[in-house]
Amino acid sequence: MTRSEPTVTARVFTIPNLLSALRIAFIPVFVWLIVDRDTTFAGLVVFGAVLATDWVDGAIARATGQVSELGKVLDPVSDRLAIGAGLVALVVRDAFPLWAALLVLVRDGAILVAGLAVLWARGIRIEVRYLGKVATFGIAVAIGLVAWGSLGYALAAAALALGWTTFAVAILESYVAAALYVGDVRASWASEG
Repeated sequence: MTRSEPTVTARVFTIPNLLSALRIAFIPVFVWLIVDRDTTFAGLVVFGAVLATDWVDGAIARATGQVSELGKVLDPVSDRLAIGAGLVALVVRDAFPLWAALLVLVRDGAILVAGLAVLWARGIRIEVRYLGKVATFGIAVAIGLVAWGSLGYALAAAALALGWTTFAVAILESYVAAALYVGDVRASWASEG
């Protein structure tokens, strides 16, 4: 069974694009809240809400026919920026280890550079893979759980155990997805030549 691809529009002003833009706008808010010891809990809640809009905007886009060319770029860029900023804030707050943050940041940085510089300059756009979406979701959940447990909130030990297990699976998925994207890029370049 194959599922049909949604119709893609050139519209800029759509609800999903607004949600992606709001994700970017809220980055300074949750970063500031996380690094301040008095508001870290509120920062985690805002960070989680911002990351949750990723799944909401995609569902709205598909359900309402608002899948747009801008959204296909803005959505993953806003995700990478929000996750990256949250990780940096959590590392500064000593709620997430630097080595684990770097596993995410290095991969996401490489994807952003390749996606925006190389592929865009050549007019190639690679579709987001389902595995990449699952990995992003797993990483977001893992970051929240590890930070929650590291900060000693309720059920800290359980949050840490579940968080690190989820992180291990999701980071593996994210690097496998990255390797698949490299294959997609090569195939696109070969079809151009």
